[in-house]
Amino acid sequence: MLFDSHMRILLEASVALVNALTDGQAHGRRYIAPEGAQRVGAVRAALAAGTDLEVGEADRLADTARALRGVFEAAAADRLDDAAAALNALLRESGARPQLDRTPGEPWQVHFHGADDSYAVGWSAGCATGLAMALGGDHAGRLGVCAAPHCDRVYVDTSRNAGRQFCSTTCQNRVKAAAFRARRAGHDA
Repeated sequence: MLFDSHMRILLEASVALVNALTDGQAHGRRYIAPEGAQRVGAVRAALAAGTDLEVGEADRLADTARALRGVFEAAAADRLDDAAAALNALLRESGARPQLDRTPGEPWQVHFHGADDSYAVGWSAGCATGLAMALGGDHAGRLGVCAAPHCDRVYVDTSRNAGRQFCSTTCQNRVKAAAFRARRAGHDA
């Protein structure tokens, strides 16, 4: 809806990395981000990657995820200056720079990293650029942190009415069920 397919991929990757690689709460439970070989597996799952990935690359992406979490939190709290500062730092650190790349047999695509950059640098640059384009394109309100109690997972709101509040239907259902139980308890009292 708001974002083209390439931008959507970058934003979805940002969400997946933050939610997989940062500590916090998820769906009412404490969440501890994986480390070591489990972190490598989490990165592969988040990015749907079949590539060989070393622990150092996964660690770099975990650092990126922590920085991206700060962007989501700042944007959700309407602290856009803080979000922009964090993104600018990540853009500088990753050396993000737009260029057209082409895989044989595929159309040209805009990438935000050099052909010789590492896997982690490429995704870091792409995710930072995707979020920067959302923030700079007047879509900061589409970056959110779950409103459910005991959940701090992030999301990008792609709904038509910009009304999303939850990271998942799991959290939305938890909140609705709790509200129903509270109303019911009020009637029984």
